[in-house]
Amino acid sequence: MAEKSLIDLIKDLRERTGAGLMDCKAALLASGNDIEKASDFLREKGLVKMAKKASRIAAEGLTVFKSCAHCRTTVIVEVNCETDFVAKGDAFHDLVNTVADLLLDKKPATIEEARELTASLFTDATVKLGEKLDLRRFELVTENGDEFAAPYTHMGGKISVVVLLDKNDAEFGKQLAMHIAANNPSYLAVDEIPEEVIKHETEVETAASKNDEKLANKPAPVLEKIIANKVNKRFAEVTLLAQAFLIDDSKTVEQVLKEKNTKVLKFVRYQVGEGIEKRQDDFASEVMSQVN
Repeated sequence: MAEKSLIDLIKDLRERTGAGLMDCKAALLASGNDIEKASDFLREKGLVKMAKKASRIAAEGLTVFKSCAHCRTTVIVEVNCETDFVAKGDAFHDLVNTVADLLLDKKPATIEEARELTASLFTDATVKLGEKLDLRRFELVTENGDEFAAPYTHMGGKISVVVLLDKNDAEFGKQLAMHIAANNPSYLAVDEIPEEVIKHETEVETAASKNDEKLANKPAPVLEKIIANKVNKRFAEVTLLAQAFLIDDSKTVEQVLKEKNTKVLKFVRYQVGEGIEKRQDDFASEVMSQVN
């Protein structure tokens, strides 16, 4: 097998460690182009480079849930890293599970408290993995009385869900959690949608109608009804109760809940990296400008 070029070695080392381009080059030169030794070299420099990692984007990662039977609480957590390579590794998975266990045990009230509680874990893991790591969010869901929390994780932890029902129904709870994972509702019911969101969607549809030749000559009352129907359809897509149920799409979730005489009290859905703008690097151009 032909030996890899310095450029290829730098790319491999960067994907493995998340370290900067010139840091990877220096590490390889210092270790005789031995990628394992270069990786160790960067880890040894980890604490020195902690501050630099703060400006990098952590958009990969893992979501998990942990449940405590005797305290009737489930925690759902998202932890981010920079690369998919690290996200799939055992060391990162161990970190996320340890963090979730600690949060479930200590039950911090805020994300600030949670980050302070887990700070040493993240410092150690950053040194070991060479990436910016972030406890992005968490939520504790506690059962009271007859309530039942049904957790579910999908795609190896890319998505996790906890749905709280007003009574114990483990099978249906799992089905509903799977539905939430697949359909990504933003709200439980239409009456939860903020007024400003409704106003914005109405304005968007009104503006769109002015550019639709088919609607140009519609009377105002008819046009208003068409716009309202479009807005309602849009909200039905993002509202749990109005969505067609995953297991039986001939019924809405609301209809199935009524049949089972069950209510959804709340749900939490985390998807790794949602809402985080990922940086797109042109690696070839960066190499050409800095390696030579």
